[in-house]
Amino acid sequence: MKHNFGAGPCILPKEVFQEASQAVIDFNNTGLSILEISHRSKEFEQVIQEAEALVRELMDVPSDYSVLFLQGGASQQFAMVPLNLLPEGGKAAYLDTGVWATKAAKEASKVGQVEIVASSSDKNYTYIPKEFSVPSDAAYFHYTSNNTIYGTEVFEKPNVNLPTVVDMSSDILSRVINVADYDLIYAGAQKNMGPAGVTLVIVKNDILGKAGRTIPTILDYEAHAKAGSLYNTPPVFSIYVSMLNLRWLKEKGGISVIEQENIIKARTLYDEIERNPFFSGTANEEDRSRMNVTFVMDTPEQEAAFLKLAQERGMVGIKGHRSVGGFRASIYNALGISSINALVDVMKEFEELSNK
Repeated sequence: MKHNFGAGPCILPKEVFQEASQAVIDFNNTGLSILEISHRSKEFEQVIQEAEALVRELMDVPSDYSVLFLQGGASQQFAMVPLNLLPEGGKAAYLDTGVWATKAAKEASKVGQVEIVASSSDKNYTYIPKEFSVPSDAAYFHYTSNNTIYGTEVFEKPNVNLPTVVDMSSDILSRVINVADYDLIYAGAQKNMGPAGVTLVIVKNDILGKAGRTIPTILDYEAHAKAGSLYNTPPVFSIYVSMLNLRWLKEKGGISVIEQENIIKARTLYDEIERNPFFSGTANEEDRSRMNVTFVMDTPEQEAAFLKLAQERGMVGIKGHRSVGGFRASIYNALGISSINALVDVMKEFEELSNK
């Protein structure tokens, strides 16, 4: 049996794969594949409407927010956010907590002035900065809620009295949040929502159309909102699979239920890292991510030996990001506790073998 700890694209529920695979052959008894139906058809209209309704229900999205299904990944959002929210001559505030936060700020700096209000680069992004001030004249404040490479997560929205934008690509739908605390939320689907190819954007309507700049229509949130995410041909299959996954999440009991499962999964793995003398966690304890558990060993030789054993036992995707090394176990919503227990068993087995 394989246990997929890949950072993304990542594991999805088996029942989602099964239904999606059937739809590739014959979608809802139409005689057509989901890959070939028109995005303007009533069949797909039902899909995208249900997907939006499920997002609104599961996340309790206020009625004055638009829910969009876009393309280009979070990387395109790095540019769309400042283009839509940063006025000419304006300034944006960014919190630097790792590679993706840095890239977001770099893209925004091509549009206008960016102020980095705090950074954890001094300790290789192993913690989340807590004490910082944000310029009151900034157009918005941006941060990344979960840092996949470094295994850190922001669980409480920073106390900032500005329009707030958050990149939730790797922890969207994994824990309960108050959408009304944010003005714009964006997330690539390929961690907890669906396959790669679609990006979820939840945006408060009254912040749009005020940047005072002319931007390409394809990069304008208002255009996509007015068109119901159908301004151009959307990623039909990715939206469909996301809808199936949102159904699965609702049937499980919703985000509050999956959050408790995620807490247990993360605690189980962190407890073994702390107990086992061969492994050490890399992130500050108070900032440890529930989605990406990062850990190292004392020597490269030990790490090579453990990786070999883990792969022989069916563990997939646990090698750490090339920039930090060590190991990274990504434990997104669809990864069951049985896989966590299997990894813990391998860690204990390695300890026993090494002590013989």
